[in-house]
Amino acid sequence: MVLTDRQRQDLHAGIYEYLLSKEEFKECAEAFAKADPKCGEKKTNNVGKTPLLEKKWTAIPRLQKKVLELERTVAQSAKIHAHRTGEADANGVQRRMLPRLPCTETLQGHQGPVFCVQVHPIFTVAVSGSEDGTIKIWDHESGDYMKTLKGHTNAVTSLCFTPQGSYLASSSQDLSIKIWEFETYNCVRTLRGHDHTISSVVFIPAQNVIPTTGDDNAAIDVTLAESRQLISASRDQTVKMWDLETGFCDHTFTDHSDWVRTLAIRQHDGNVWASAGHDQVIFVYDNAKKKIAELRGHEQIIESIAFLSEDNFPKNVNPSRVETQRDYLVSGSRDRTVRLWSIANASCLQVFSAHENWVKSVLIHPSGNYIISAGDDRTIRVFDIKANRCLRTLEDAHSHFVSSLDMHHTLPILVSGGVDNVVKTWVLD
Repeated sequence: MVLTDRQRQDLHAGIYEYLLSKEEFKECAEAFAKADPKCGEKKTNNVGKTPLLEKKWTAIPRLQKKVLELERTVAQSAKIHAHRTGEADANGVQRRMLPRLPCTETLQGHQGPVFCVQVHPIFTVAVSGSEDGTIKIWDHESGDYMKTLKGHTNAVTSLCFTPQGSYLASSSQDLSIKIWEFETYNCVRTLRGHDHTISSVVFIPAQNVIPTTGDDNAAIDVTLAESRQLISASRDQTVKMWDLETGFCDHTFTDHSDWVRTLAIRQHDGNVWASAGHDQVIFVYDNAKKKIAELRGHEQIIESIAFLSEDNFPKNVNPSRVETQRDYLVSGSRDRTVRLWSIANASCLQVFSAHENWVKSVLIHPSGNYIISAGDDRTIRVFDIKANRCLRTLEDAHSHFVSSLDMHHTLPILVSGGVDNVVKTWVLD
């Protein structure tokens, strides 16, 4: 491939900058500048930083890895798509992509209960947070341990990736929120302001923002491209909204009267989010910080909530009770129930009562047809929204309470964390 004049100029400037940065290559740099006097004219703004040529060189294997991961994601997403469209395999068996026993991998390494798990949105990577104060990174496909992130001084309670997975947020009982650059595993910001345990964090996806480059061709901070704000919930009875650029709290919500345990956000645009906790109420807000709904009905502490958008809502569920162009929300509680709510009229549409102990985590299957939950009865359960019943139960999923679940939106993988100190991966079929 022939380089354009602009590309050749950039290449020469990068080579000259690299040679100039190395004491042993100073004479080479001078000779290079004589051969191409223009190479020193282009300013790279990298004084004191990693030379541009090195940045681009090291970026190549990272991009190659990302391409391979994306190709794998595209291939695997066909399985989920088959389920969405109701396709069957060669034997005519419907592919529902639901978890089944046994687990594929048991990931061991934490020295305390695992409180939270998250699957990377692009790579075959899962992260877990524990009472031991560490965050561990795993390859959920191979089951290999990759890295431990240390920085918190108390239990890690919640984890959340930015939409493209460039950054990871963690919350802790040490009253701090940490933002980690996932490529380097460095903590790039610590947010403080809560007066008690921070229970949950979620990024607000940036709307209509396309990553761009500056004059030096270095990418602008990905935090600004993927997410400008973050929401946190705390035992101090407040929910806070943070500006990630400044690190300051933008707004504090004080509607709750007790410990706020969990948060959820409508992922495709971030325009609607919700909080819930010990006061047994779910508050729903819009992006203008306005409270738009209060959902009441649980008889005990609410541990987990998740959004089900209208695009994924099963079309034949109680048609007379379902409004169009509205969002729905799922909740799990210590009253042993999983509930499906209509936000539009603040009413409960369905109650699933199969769990025999506290429900600790709920999520929505990518198809929108199922709710997957886990709890202190040591089970993972799948509820069929259309049929209004428990479709599948994974008994003894962990040897102790199951505390957390997460599922990839395209890859057929579910990850769970438990009080037994382990993370487990589950294949979907």
